[in-house]
Amino acid sequence: MSTPAAAGGTGRGDAGRDDGAPDRAPLRAPVFEIGLKGYVYGAEAVRLAVAADRLAAAHDVAIVFDPQAVDIAAVAAATSQVLVFAQHLDPVTIGRGVGAMLPEAVRASGASGVLLNHSERRLSLGDLRRTVERAKEVGLATLVCADSPEEAAAIAMFGPDVVLAEPPELIATGRSTATEMRSFVERSIAAVRAVDPSVLVMCSAGIRTADDVAGMIRLGVDGTGSTSGILKARDPIGQMTAMVEAVARTWRELHPTPTERSNRG
Repeated sequence: MSTPAAAGGTGRGDAGRDDGAPDRAPLRAPVFEIGLKGYVYGAEAVRLAVAADRLAAAHDVAIVFDPQAVDIAAVAAATSQVLVFAQHLDPVTIGRGVGAMLPEAVRASGASGVLLNHSERRLSLGDLRRTVERAKEVGLATLVCADSPEEAAAIAMFGPDVVLAEPPELIATGRSTATEMRSFVERSIAAVRAVDPSVLVMCSAGIRTADDVAGMIRLGVDGTGSTSGILKARDPIGQMTAMVEAVARTWRELHPTPTERSNRG
């Protein structure tokens, strides 16, 4: 079973910085993930990260930001709130392994966690289990993708911090999981929580507008995310802002604080 995220940490592993840099916000709901894939890199990646950092602080949303591996250090140095995640990791140890993503090196670069098993970089269940274990060893949080409720349940058994369920056929299509596959979302949530209720459940795919974001949160997930919906927009920062605001607003509607409940009453 998992342990709650500590202040300044990111879930099961203590992924808080120990090098004198500011602690990152904890990985807790609501979560919004911005995966850069190969769309953006270098100075533009840092510019987007700085904007995301301001949004995370202003709206109390845990923003996971996934830059290219070569940009992790620059993004981490320019931000203090976003959770900087690598886009991949390999279950290797220090020593041999040309071209592999070494967990210790990823952690030392300033990453708080890692995205695993995306449909564009699939892992076998055996490799995935070993990679989650290695990430925990070095203090990296894990956000693991699943393409079905059944796979989401299997992955939850490895104890990741987050399971991100998304049907591959909807990724980057503009056809939102929230509107087209409500059953997929509901079954994914139920499957993960039946294994480990403390694992956060996110669903995504086809998220292109703030309305898509709000619709997904209303289905009961702990978070969602977007890549092409932001990065292909005419104004990526404006689109990102609208989506993060939708996460925060909808989450508060569904999970008001005691003060907010009293005021509504």
